[in-house]
Amino acid sequence: MLQAGTDGIPTIFGVIIVLAILLGISAKSVRIVSPYERGVVERLGQFKKVVEPGLTLLVPFIENMRKVDVREVVIDVQPQEVITKDNVGVTVDAIIYYIIMDPKRVLYNIANFEDAATKLAQTNLRDVIGGLTLDETLTSRERINTRLREILDSATDPWGVRVGRVELQMIDPPKDISDAMSRQMKAERDRRAVILEAEGKRDAQVNVAEGDKQARILRAEGEAEALVKVAEATRQQEILVAEGQSRAIENIFGAIHVGKPTPELLMYQYLLTLQKMADGKATKIVVPYEVGSLMGLATSLSEILKTPSTEKKSSSKEESKEESKEES
Repeated sequence: MLQAGTDGIPTIFGVIIVLAILLGISAKSVRIVSPYERGVVERLGQFKKVVEPGLTLLVPFIENMRKVDVREVVIDVQPQEVITKDNVGVTVDAIIYYIIMDPKRVLYNIANFEDAATKLAQTNLRDVIGGLTLDETLTSRERINTRLREILDSATDPWGVRVGRVELQMIDPPKDISDAMSRQMKAERDRRAVILEAEGKRDAQVNVAEGDKQARILRAEGEAEALVKVAEATRQQEILVAEGQSRAIENIFGAIHVGKPTPELLMYQYLLTLQKMADGKATKIVVPYEVGSLMGLATSLSEILKTPSTEKKSSSKEESKEESKEES
């Protein structure tokens, strides 16, 4: 019995070893590729194919797979000293964003892509910024970024990589240049402040003058309109007065023709009118041309007025004579 038990122990160990070998073989033959990866399959050291994300079966000990991350990757280019066109040293660093487009070429055409891209970016930074002055370098970030991206994208195309963006993080001039630029910027801001203040005062004066002009124009227009309305009212008044006088004259003329006055009555009214004219404050009196005829009319009128009184006197004398005769 003991011998039978001891004979079964090697069998169990053999089964375990076989299972371990099978598990190792299955682990070698079954590979899983993530969605952000691509697999490069090699058979006996030679390229065979590029597999997409998912489950991939390999021939154990014959085929091998290398995974490549195809997500966008960021490379931080270390700061470096660059001389501008006007011989000013500046410290520049940049960031490179790239995506692997062909896993086969990035594995077989370049040994260390990140190191190669960093060196390439540093070299081209010196070339691009070296052709610009300090002011152009500080104000042309977008231009520098675009130029570097074009150069790096063209250089990395054989490696199966596409450079998406290149961004300059920092452009740091020397301290004395920074101080001079600060003073220049302060002077420029002061100059702009003075100009803006002067323009503000000028605009205020212009607005005030414009307001005064508009006020005078409106005042003059109001006065002109008032004068027009006053003149219109005066004209209407004169028209109404003239119409009243015309109607009064017409009525008087009609009444005169209807009444048929005598010359003596007209003369009497004429003399009354002259008396009213003489009672006024005027220093001059206009004597009508027909003064001779008027004087004749006045004499005749006075005689007419005197006739009744003489008749009364004669009648009274006759009555007294008759009374004296009777007494005698």
